[in-house]
Amino acid sequence: MSSIIKFDVIDVPIPHGSNVIIGQSHFIKTVEDLYEVLVSHVPGIKFGFAFNEASGKRLIRYEGNDEELVKYAIDVAKRIGAGHIFVLYIRNAWPINIVNAIKGVQEVLKIYTATANPLQVIVVETNQGRGVIGVVDGYTPLGVEDDEGRRERYEFLRRIGYKK
Repeated sequence: MSSIIKFDVIDVPIPHGSNVIIGQSHFIKTVEDLYEVLVSHVPGIKFGFAFNEASGKRLIRYEGNDEELVKYAIDVAKRIGAGHIFVLYIRNAWPINIVNAIKGVQEVLKIYTATANPLQVIVVETNQGRGVIGVVDGYTPLGVEDDEGRRERYEFLRRIGYKK
């Protein structure tokens, strides 16, 4: 019978100008499939990707075209230490540009977060191993938007080209 040994909170660094996507997948084929998705959906994207293999050799598999982001991805995947978790850092693209394509990769089971906010991953450890149980993405809300806040949101989305 398995028992919980401990909970752990992993702080995830976000290098300047980047975003991180953390998810769960079930097969090492994910590494090459996500590489293809990223380079085909956003020309010029820079990224580093790491995937924790959960059986067999149990290696951290990785790919990428930005050495710094690859190092971040490997480091965070190692500190999370849970099987079948992936960590993807991106630059020159936004999560909104690729999240649906990532979700469409047949090996991808779940995306926990896609953010540039301060991030923590909540991990549980049992006598079998480690698993992600959730994330803390950003900070607690300070209130409810008013009419001015709604106007600012409306104008912002149009100014950056996401709405007409």
